[in-house]
Amino acid sequence: MQAVTTEPTSLTTALQAHIAQAIDRAGGWIGFDRFMELTLYTPGLGYYANERPKFGAMPQSGSDFVTAPEMTPLFGQTLAEQVGEALARTGTDEVWEFGAGSGALALQLLNALGSAVRRYTIVDLSGSLRARQQALLTAHEGKVHWVDALPDTFAGVIVGNEVLDAMPVKLLSRHGGAQDGVWHERGVAVQEGVFAWADRPTALHPPVEIEGPHDYLTEIHPQAEAFIRTLGDRLVRGAAFFIDYGFGESEYYHPQRHMGTVMCHRAHQADDNPLLDVGLKDITAHVNFTAMALAAQDQPLPAGQGWSVLGYTTQAHFLINAGLLSKMELQPLEGRAIAAKLMMEHEMGELFKVLALCKGEPWDALGFVQGDRTHRL
Repeated sequence: MQAVTTEPTSLTTALQAHIAQAIDRAGGWIGFDRFMELTLYTPGLGYYANERPKFGAMPQSGSDFVTAPEMTPLFGQTLAEQVGEALARTGTDEVWEFGAGSGALALQLLNALGSAVRRYTIVDLSGSLRARQQALLTAHEGKVHWVDALPDTFAGVIVGNEVLDAMPVKLLSRHGGAQDGVWHERGVAVQEGVFAWADRPTALHPPVEIEGPHDYLTEIHPQAEAFIRTLGDRLVRGAAFFIDYGFGESEYYHPQRHMGTVMCHRAHQADDNPLLDVGLKDITAHVNFTAMALAAQDQPLPAGQGWSVLGYTTQAHFLINAGLLSKMELQPLEGRAIAAKLMMEHEMGELFKVLALCKGEPWDALGFVQGDRTHRL
């Protein structure tokens, strides 16, 4: 059993009470996906909905983690090469960014793409982050618009940097080995006034058989898959680029990955207990990119109107293909060292992947000319 919080703040206390009420209304138990949703997105209280700082390079700023656009503007400038190609190939002039964070990536893309972008639409549920984005993007205020829901149909190039990992996941646990083990859905209950894990038998299971005699904890991603399908239903022409940490299915559900991938981030430190300090830290899970690609292609649409997979590769290969090295040559030594972290295997280069999808005629996309791993999805 774990205590609900170690820091008695009014924000955490209020969010604890809100989640506890939701658990009570649900009969004493909610799935982890619902718990994660409440913890991250409850208006005014959830991690992404409260006023606390989140993005930044150093913990002294009060931030919890750093993303690639905050590390170096070369990330967005390089991504712009691929986005610009996609705009031209699809005959569109609008960029749609989901989960724009601090607005740093939007600024980098807008500065680099110039007149190729007529309109830049940000889809973000966080009011506090929207205010930060508006302050940063004043130079482009004629182009930038914010929405909290998708229209029935739209066209353009979609960008999602570290957005899929923040979508709630279901936790599945197996007690006993592959022969006799029964899958359970792991959820959250309240026991003696604190949040505690509680498992229930379920018909849900991972998409592949997991061998071995050991207990096993993992995730499935129904909300992210539904998100991809919704985009496929409504995007009539364009492309999408998702950049995140994760694996293909065979690696995601490897027998040795038996503790799952759910992690929390606070003050640039990581921990694996989402039941603590609710609202004060981020909760994420690695992305199953195979599931995302399959969801994209699982569309009951007429031939030629569904998603096509343009490519799948590591962030390192993608950025090198798109010209990061030549941009680094123009930077001072310190700037080159920071940008190199985007490509280093032990930093972001290998763990982070890029999945590209398109509506319309596929092409040999710039970011995947070398090192494409689509065959490994």
